Amino acid sequence: MIIVLKPKVSKHEIQDLVEKVESYGLTAHVSQGTETTIIGMIGDVTKVDPKQLEVSPVVDHVMRVSEPYKLANRAFHPEDSIIDVAGVKVGGDHLALIAGPCSVESKEQVIMIAKAAKAAGANMLRGGAFKPRTSPYAFQGMGTAGLDILIAAKEETGLPIVSELMSAEYIEEFNEKVDLVQIGARNMQNFDLLKEVGKRCTKPILLKRGLSATYEEWIMSAEYIMASGNPNVILCERG
Repeated sequence: MIIVLKPKVSKHEIQDLVEKVESYGLTAHVSQGTETTIIGMIGDVTKVDPKQLEVSPVVDHVMRVSEPYKLANRAFHPEDSIIDVAGVKVGGDHLALIAGPCSVESKEQVIMIAKAAKAAGANMLRGGAFKPRTSPYAFQGMGTAGLDILIAAKEETGLPIVSELMSAEYIEEFNEKVDLVQIGARNMQNFDLLKEVGKRCTKPILLKRGLSATYEEWIMSAEYIMASGNPNVILCERG
């Protein structure tokens, strides 16, 4: 359920409505655009009477949201999301081009590719330091050493780093070294990982769609991250 406010509502009036929403035992999510302010109500709204909210002179109308996802719903924030990745804007009219090797294999390889990618117009560098493989015998990535190579490439080119996180045990290291944390297609529905990323990741998240996931399942995975505390999620379609 969302409360759509009338134009030119004061911060004090918004806070009064937030407190009223919280008095129902719900969480209030405020989204302020250039023209419209919306308060989303998250939780069990079955006992909320919309008419009790619509009597407020600052409320335009109250709407029920039928989709299971709330924070990732356009109704909760109708304006385009603009995610800042180390100074590079993603969303709206900003075109982000991310390029780089599937896996980090050597410093020379990554720096060469990073320079070529930047020259071609890329504004972020992607490289896999930790790699999920179908075969247990295939190259699994260089791990921490691979992240350090990506940092060296960033120092050479200035390109922000994108790399895939496969386990919650590396979240603190990714917070320190990576600018955009990728959750790969195989982990799109690793809900324990998604919740930990939402709670502990301080960087934006690039969430790839699972191998056979529906759009709703994909968005619900984004909802896991956002509901756990990280609102900066970028959806990435898998090729």
